[in-house]
Amino acid sequence: MIPEKYRKCIEACLACAVACNQCATSCLQEEDVDMMVKCIQTDLECAAICRSAAELMSLNSSYSTIICNICADACYNCAQECEKHAEMGMEHCRICAEACRICADECEKMAA
Repeated sequence: MIPEKYRKCIEACLACAVACNQCATSCLQEEDVDMMVKCIQTDLECAAICRSAAELMSLNSSYSTIICNICADACYNCAQECEKHAEMGMEHCRICAEACRICADECEKMAA
């Protein structure tokens, strides 16, 4: 059973990982994929870190605080990158940035 103290953060991490994967997939379908390379890389890295954070929290790991700090940092970076493209009308980047900000907030609370 997942410790209750981790529940909201795990849910935010998993939602963020999904949003990042969907964003990366959508970025690959944009006309100018070269312009999206940094966004795609950031999405994939963020998703990987979010999944790792969720997994370690589900194990009640002593590394949960450390990975949550790293996850918050990755999420903020991903949100910043996605927001650049969201301003150009890319809805998938807007959705991803929002999920990243929520996850970063939850990870910061967890790590505190």
